[in-house]
Amino acid sequence: MHIPDGFINVPTSAGFGAAATGGVWYSLRRSAELLDDRRIPLAGLVAAFVFAAQMVNFPVAAGTSGHLMGGTLAAVLVGPWLGATVLTVVLIVQAIVFADGGLSALGLNVFNMAVLGALGGYVVFLLLRRVLPATRAAVATAAGIAAGVSVLLAALGFSLQYALGGAGGASAATVTAAMAGAHTLIGTREGANTALVVGSVLAARPDLVHGAPREAADG
Repeated sequence: MHIPDGFINVPTSAGFGAAATGGVWYSLRRSAELLDDRRIPLAGLVAAFVFAAQMVNFPVAAGTSGHLMGGTLAAVLVGPWLGATVLTVVLIVQAIVFADGGLSALGLNVFNMAVLGALGGYVVFLLLRRVLPATRAAVATAAGIAAGVSVLLAALGFSLQYALGGAGGASAATVTAAMAGAHTLIGTREGANTALVVGSVLAARPDLVHGAPREAADG
């Protein structure tokens, strides 16, 4: 999912970089209103977990591999604005320190994984919460489904970027089909792991799950 330098042309990279900057700027402003002595260390733990999860690749299909994004997981645990901020910090560190994703493509990656992955995934989570019962199992299920959908949202974000300014030789239709197929499988794994983590935290410390309604936190 990390886009390298030169894969998307400069105008498209700059446009999505501007959109990502706006989303991150607003997330930072909203996050500052919510930070407290309990949420700051939790955000650090979530950032460390997401960073480690993104560094582990697993095989998806012949010749391809994927990794977990963690955007929706972060948003459910610490809130959408802080979750998007956490993903942005992770992506910046990966690009600068580990060259995982290009610096010129950083805005593209932030848009796909922080804006679409965290914020978009959280919107799906909220919609599911409205139709599911207010129980811990339902919250974990909603988080898992939303996480899976968020991976497809990020993949479609990349497909749009490629269609607008891709430098590769493949057609936009071919890239979109390949991304959708591979990331459906990745999203399935992301959803299962997200549901497992959220369910575990709800069982141990439900007060730490931002996205859990009071009824679920109380049992």
